[in-house]
Amino acid sequence: MGGGLTERTLESAAPAEPGARPLRVAVYLDGASLRDMEEAMRRGVVEGFTTNPTLARKAGVRNYREFAREALARVGDLPISFEVLGDDLASITEQARLIAGWGRNVFVKVPICTTQRESTLPAIATLSREGVRVNVTALMTTAQVADVVSVLPSGVPSIVSIFAGRIADTGRDPCPFMRDAVALCEARPELKVLWASPREVLNVYQADDCGVDVIVLTADLLAKLALRGKDLEEFSRETVAMFYEDGVRAGYSL
Repeated sequence: MGGGLTERTLESAAPAEPGARPLRVAVYLDGASLRDMEEAMRRGVVEGFTTNPTLARKAGVRNYREFAREALARVGDLPISFEVLGDDLASITEQARLIAGWGRNVFVKVPICTTQRESTLPAIATLSREGVRVNVTALMTTAQVADVVSVLPSGVPSIVSIFAGRIADTGRDPCPFMRDAVALCEARPELKVLWASPREVLNVYQADDCGVDVIVLTADLLAKLALRGKDLEEFSRETVAMFYEDGVRAGYSL
């Protein structure tokens, strides 16, 4: 993951604009870099963590269980989500029970359907009734959210992850979807609505305005939160300086 949670980016945080309220949305680090997890914990800049097989593969993870063990050793008591690897209801259910046993702070990511579009709602309902903390992932429609909420029993902490960034990739505004999800979960304080697949830091403020509980950020996006409220005239000067200095370093001439 390029950039990472560097000392420079995290300590250069500009003050928020006068009168700006604190963000209500919780920020989780999304990734599979143990180094980034350690740095996030040391800096106290996140309230939880999420991973998935794609991120683990990109990070060079070879042994999924060993990665999970090492990640749990770094995140303390903060919530962390690991995803099942199965693609049928039986294996999803079995793997979810196994993952849930890795720690009391573990949420198990269960996709809303299999690769063949078979609904996983029966598995989600069974697991949640057993007390497994599920993070239902890859949701992209209001109907999917309503279906998930309908099968989750009261009192069991769960996460409902809507892939807002992928919704936006299709040309649709994700904010109405997120507001609908918040409304559907409003009477269920044990359910957290999560904005997944953000594309830019603006999504943090959109998620906050929508009343979303959690947004996940990669290390690169997390570092950019330091820019909140930055003076734009100074930002303009810094940008010009970057272009100039890179031209000098490159030895360009006309």
